[in-house]
Order: sequence, then C-alpha cells, then structure tokens
Amino acid sequence: MKHDKLAILGGNRIKTTAFGTGSRFGVEEVKELVEALNQNTLFYHFGGKVKQFLEKFNEIYGVKYSVATSSGTAAIHVALCAAGISVGDEVITSPITDAGTVIGILYQNAIPVFADLDPHTYNMTAASVKSRITPRTKAIVVVHLAGNPADMDGIMEVAREHGLKVIEDCAQSYMATYKGRLVGTIGDYGCFSTNDFKHISTGDGGMVTINSASEADYQRTHAFADKNYSRFGNQLHREPHLLAPNYRMTELQGAVGIAQLSKLASICDARERHGDSLTAAITGVLGVEPHQVKAGSRCTYWFYMLTLDPAVLSCTRDEFAEALNAEGILCSAGYIPQPVYLQPLFQKREAYVGSHFPFDITGITYDEGLCPAAEHILMQAIKLPISEFFTTQDIADMAAGIRKVAVHYSKSGSRVV
Repeated sequence: MKHDKLAILGGNRIKTTAFGTGSRFGVEEVKELVEALNQNTLFYHFGGKVKQFLEKFNEIYGVKYSVATSSGTAAIHVALCAAGISVGDEVITSPITDAGTVIGILYQNAIPVFADLDPHTYNMTAASVKSRITPRTKAIVVVHLAGNPADMDGIMEVAREHGLKVIEDCAQSYMATYKGRLVGTIGDYGCFSTNDFKHISTGDGGMVTINSASEADYQRTHAFADKNYSRFGNQLHREPHLLAPNYRMTELQGAVGIAQLSKLASICDARERHGDSLTAAITGVLGVEPHQVKAGSRCTYWFYMLTLDPAVLSCTRDEFAEALNAEGILCSAGYIPQPVYLQPLFQKREAYVGSHFPFDITGITYDEGLCPAAEHILMQAIKLPISEFFTTQDIADMAAGIRKVAVHYSKSGSRVV
C-alpha cells in the first residue's frame, strides 16, 4: 500500500505537524531574579535565594539536608569527597553515562571501575556490581539513566554487605521513584543537575542530598563545595584542613531554581505519561525493544531509548534512525558513541597530561568486551526526545513512525518499495 512506503523511499511522512513546544521560563523566574538582584549581593551565604531553593527542594524530597553546587558534575565530586573517597580507591559506576559521572572520581585520584547493565533498563545490576568488588572498592555511583530507577534494593544489599558508600547520580531522574521511594534518597548521597538540558534548569547547577540526616555529614559535604571553608552561623573558618574546590551556586541560579521547582511536578508527570504511552504503543513491534521500566518504579524520561534486534531487522541501527528521521520523527542513532571506558581518556589512561596516574596504581586497563551488555545497547540504541510540551498526537506519531520503519525492515514480513 502506498501509504506504507517509507518516506526515505518517496512515501508520505508520518509526522506532518511540528512537535509541541513551549517556554521553560517566564514571569515567575523574572520575579525571583529581580528579588535576587535587589538583595545587593549574589553570594549564596549572604543572600536568601539559594537557601530558599534548598528549603523547597528538601521539602519536595523529604530530606533534612542538601547542599547546592555549581553543576551536577560538581555534586558528584562533592558527594565522593563526603564519602571519604581518596587516592587509589576504586569506585564502581555505569559505562553508559555522561563524563560528569566519572570526573569527580578521577579528581579524587580514585579509579573508576565499570559494572555491566541490564539490557532492557540500561541500568547497573547488583550482580555485575558485586562481580567488580575488590579490596580497594569504597563506593558505588549508581546512574539512574534517562529517569529510569536502577535496582536499588539489590545494589544497597551488596553495598551494605561490603561496607560501601552509595552515591545516586540523579541528574536525569527527577521525581523518579523506586518502590515508592524517590531516587536520590535511598543511597548515602543523591546528586542532581540543573544544567540547561535537564528536567529543570538554572543554566548550570546541582544539589547533593545527605541522606544520613547527620549534621556532621552535612557540614563536611557543605564545606567541600566551598573550599573546605566553614560558614555556619556567624562563624567563618578559612583554614581548610583538606584540599577542596570552589563549587558554589550563585543567588541567580538559586532564584531561577525556586521558580523551576514549582513546575517540577507537572514536568515530570507529563514526561512519565508520554514515555509510558510510547512504550505501550510500541510493545510487540517485532525488532523493537522498548525502554523497560520495572514494576513498582516510576520513570520520568529525560529521554526515551529503545534498542533494535538485528536478528529480526534487515537494516542497521543507523539506517533505521535515518528512515525514522525521514518520517519526521526526531531521533538519533545511539546515546553516547561508545561506553565511557572505550573513550580516549580511558584508552590512553591519561587523566593528567603526560601521566598515567591514578590508573598505574593498580595497572587497570579498559578493554573492549568489558561490559558486553552495555556495548550491545549502544550499538543498537535509538534515542528519542521526550518533552513535557509534546502532545498526545506527537506520541502517537512517534509510535506510528517506529512501527512503519520496523515493519518495512522486518525480515519476516513483506516490504513496500
């Protein structure tokens, strides 16, 4: 039938209207920014906006303490130091993540170790984490990829068995829940990002939750984000006892964050609804494996990622993506080009110019095949955007485009040419 002919071959496109869009910022942010400027200071300790932002965040997440940072990358670094990670320690994390997850590990001169993933949720498994533990292992950085919670019960059980700290990387997973608990509140620390590409934005920024509710832990975490200075009450102690960076959030970021937090629930509700609807619509399409969310979990879809089954389809992943884009369905082939450990920094084992430190402490190497499930995911992944501004018709069109391309390239079905 003519309407089934792929657009890339001259057929009619599935998507003939623009995707829904909207403004992320408005008068609410302007109001907060004007108030911040009228304070006559933009320094977090003297102003009130960062404090108010954190109070609002703490209320949403049900935590007693959190610390603001200049980025999500900084948040992870702060949490690692608060967890006591130091030279030569090993930290287990995910091979499919942004570089921001591993930067803090290396800045502490610790050694990243990568655990393999569930092929359907794209998150670390407890079994893989356990298989990577050595006497040097001190912490696990759990990445909740694309808003999808990892198996925290299993991971926490392994961590407690071996006396390891758990840091949750929640940069992509605002308001996601695991068995009724918000991710970021389950491990020892939760790390969030407010850069311009996350659920909410302050341009750049981040937060660390301190889930022990220990004031000493909070003060240690707070100090590491501010050169190890102590700024509690009216006391200022500028005699740092350990090396620490300056990762302070400004009052301008805090001001925007206050307004953004008011929109967070509706943003996450819309993304959850759209992502789950897409999964329902493409479940059962031969050759297409939807982004799996485990029962009892809530995914808030920073993006949607499906994988292809090359045994069922006659095309490559790149050809599938090209055909889908031609149908007007925005997508990209893959998420990151290759697992983190196959990227140049790890292949050269050179975090610092002309040095193999800290990798040479243990002589660790990062070879192809280290995490076979992760490598397969990235070779077969199709990444699609999800936005709170999308309409139900947008999601229906996305599903129709995926079905159309999959049917065309199915090895078992007839093609329209």
